[in-house]
Amino acid sequence: MRRRFFSLSLLALAAGCEPAPDESESETRDRLVGTWLRDYEEDGTHVRRILVLDADGRFREMSRSLGPEQAGATHAHEGEWLYDGTNLKRRYKLIDGKPVSAPTIPFLAFQIRFTGSHEFTGTDNVRRREFRYQRVTDGTLP
Repeated sequence: MRRRFFSLSLLALAAGCEPAPDESESETRDRLVGTWLRDYEEDGTHVRRILVLDADGRFREMSRSLGPEQAGATHAHEGEWLYDGTNLKRRYKLIDGKPVSAPTIPFLAFQIRFTGSHEFTGTDNVRRREFRYQRVTDGTLP
């Protein structure tokens, strides 16, 4: 009896974790290619972040702080990205033009969900944070 309950519990858990796909992994990946804006407040500072996902698996990320403490501060990062069917994953190769070195963790992954034709939310399940990206025209700067 206990063994049967355990098996049924595992089946229910697995069924609950399996999302009903609206589109294939490759269609979602293709949909991610382009330029995305994340506009947010953090510790009293307004930040505009542009993420460019290229079709060849490379990305560029540029940000500009508009807050009182760090007004005008800019950053530019580069690396590789992939979509694994659930998560958008990025591996940073350059941070502000310099190769990544320890102790910096050069990886970022978050679960994505499209909330409209031109926006998606990302959930960082490790840090328990959610953020929103909106598609913008290519060439947009932070």
